[in-house]
Amino acid sequence: MGQPFVHPTGVTIYDPEKAWSGYTLMPIAGVGAVLVDMNGNVVRNWVDLQGFPNKLLPGGYVMGSLGVRDTDFGYQDQTDLVQVDWDGNVVWKFDKKEYIEDEGHEPQWMARQHHDYQREGNTVGYYVPGMECKTNGGNTLILCHENLYNNKITDKRLLDDCFIEVDWEGNIVWQWHANEHFKEMGFSDAAKNALFRNPNMHENGGGMGDWIHINSMSVLGPNKWYDGGDERFHPDNIIWDGREANISAIIDRKTGKIVWQMGPDFSATKELRRIGQIIGQHHVHMIPRGLPGEGNILIFDNGGWAGYGPASNTSLDGTKANIIDRSRVIELNPVTMKVVWEVTASKLGYGAPGINDYRFYSPLVSAAQRLPNGNTLITEGIGCRIFEVTKDLQIVWEYWSPFDSISNVIYRAYRYPYDYVPQLEKPVETPVVRLDNHTFRVPGSADCKLPEATIVPGTTGYSQKVEMCVSADDQDQSLKEHDDDDNEGVIKF
Repeated sequence: MGQPFVHPTGVTIYDPEKAWSGYTLMPIAGVGAVLVDMNGNVVRNWVDLQGFPNKLLPGGYVMGSLGVRDTDFGYQDQTDLVQVDWDGNVVWKFDKKEYIEDEGHEPQWMARQHHDYQREGNTVGYYVPGMECKTNGGNTLILCHENLYNNKITDKRLLDDCFIEVDWEGNIVWQWHANEHFKEMGFSDAAKNALFRNPNMHENGGGMGDWIHINSMSVLGPNKWYDGGDERFHPDNIIWDGREANISAIIDRKTGKIVWQMGPDFSATKELRRIGQIIGQHHVHMIPRGLPGEGNILIFDNGGWAGYGPASNTSLDGTKANIIDRSRVIELNPVTMKVVWEVTASKLGYGAPGINDYRFYSPLVSAAQRLPNGNTLITEGIGCRIFEVTKDLQIVWEYWSPFDSISNVIYRAYRYPYDYVPQLEKPVETPVVRLDNHTFRVPGSADCKLPEATIVPGTTGYSQKVEMCVSADDQDQSLKEHDDDDNEGVIKF
């Protein structure tokens, strides 16, 4: 079931008593960085300020990019990373990563930033009590692109991901390059073979392989695991995820080596099989100290298609080898590797598990942010829905973007406290009661009431259990867990 052609937009649910109220910032392609209150009123629009993503800083500052590289030459390359004030004035800019000379364009310096960055003072870029980004100094960690060759991966030109740290003056003081750690990532022989032949090639720039496609990167920060003696979780270490490879990992900041990893092989251990196959994930990060669930890892598991492996009837060359038509958000204990909280469509009330889980589904983009009251703000980016859910999975705020966007996608939205914007008075918060879809009508539609009953003699009524053409997850015996079986079951999708 797809979305209806006609449905309400803007805020459709708001419970001020249970929601964590503030401003929500989102990047809207063709519009700019858009800031809305809890009722959906647009309180600021930084026109054409691109966001990959946009982030709000205390004092009404916002970060983003002034432009994007011509796609004839680059792929998802932002020209720069900037900080602008409430009135749109650029107060900080970084672009001195690479000097670009694209045919038909004036030569210029570019950051080639994409997907993520973190300003010193805050590990994740969203609101954490007592953890505020610096606005007039400090270093910035930036996820960037670079082109290179690495014959250990493929003989084709690669679009590699690198992390750089720059100081306030724009000097690069630290860097890490994904391709240099290929051997550590645990690809199977079949995956290596597929990757060598097709490292997720794009035609941009004459051809380049976006082989791992890292889409999030953040610092761990202080956490209970390191306090307990686990060196893998040193506060300076960096957590990231590679969408195309189905890998989430933590690197040691000092050595650059991978010290914790999940994927790409989710059949490797009983714990991984119980987590289930994660595909094309986004926004993998450790919940910071000071928020409920601190120390756990929050993941938007997109589903869709990703990964490398053997060729099959759904993957002729072994790329996009894992496929599933659902998304979920999971909170994971990174030591026990147990899922401690999960959001799926069936758990949100859409119907039987497995069969109806496609009703929460964003195969690309998307995010999850832990809020101070324990709620989670979820960006279901494809389709442009943002919603806030309580720990017991009650929807207390829902927003459908009403904007005419170039891409009809919200990459990642964030919620910030009202006092981050001292330029505005705190807005009036008006509850928005959830409509009953059974009775909601657009003008001109009939009330759809059943007519007088026509009795058919001999009917026996309906069974309370409706059998579908395939088993729901909770009925499929192959997915039952057996704690005493180390080789239990199959990989859960």
